[in-house]
Amino acid sequence: MEIRQRAVGPWPMNSYALVCPQTNQSVLIDPGADPARLQAMLNNTTPIAIWLTHTHNDHIGEVASMRQRLNVPVLGHPGPQTRPVPLDAAISDGQILTIGEHTVKAIYTPGHTGDMVSFLVDASPIAIVGDTLFAGGPGRTWSAADFQTSLQTLRNTILTWDDQRICYAGHGAEFSLGSIRPKIEAFLARDHGEFFGDAEW
Repeated sequence: MEIRQRAVGPWPMNSYALVCPQTNQSVLIDPGADPARLQAMLNNTTPIAIWLTHTHNDHIGEVASMRQRLNVPVLGHPGPQTRPVPLDAAISDGQILTIGEHTVKAIYTPGHTGDMVSFLVDASPIAIVGDTLFAGGPGRTWSAADFQTSLQTLRNTILTWDDQRICYAGHGAEFSLGSIRPKIEAFLARDHGEFFGDAEW
């Protein structure tokens, strides 16, 4: 699977395209801004869908325009959504999605939002994680309950992945899970009390 990336918007957010090299079918992930640049990222491919990691404004700013430009369905987790986005199909935890000759598993990774989904490409190290986690810490939370959900996602989902997984996040550079696993484990071992907000490992 080929992955393409564009940082778009005033506070740079990473939009991605996954492309099957055998068929040139592609999926656009998180069309946040700059539709002309998103369209260019899809050059020489046949788009088949738009996938959303979650519904924060910086990730969905151009979802309506790109749906119209590409004439493809929009898929995302049914929620609770942060911003209302009409979905053509709902994604469920563990669902297998197809791009050409490749398959991708959707994994529910809530915490930062209640509709967060990560996409793990089979037979590849690629993992598109949205704002689930970054090289420097977990995605921001807005309540103690959400922070506890984020901790559960890290413990019960993220740490079950192979160290070789390359995490492509919604902001910043990609990183291998193995490079930050010790930091995540140490973070989970601490007592965070009623904390929520921005955190570092």
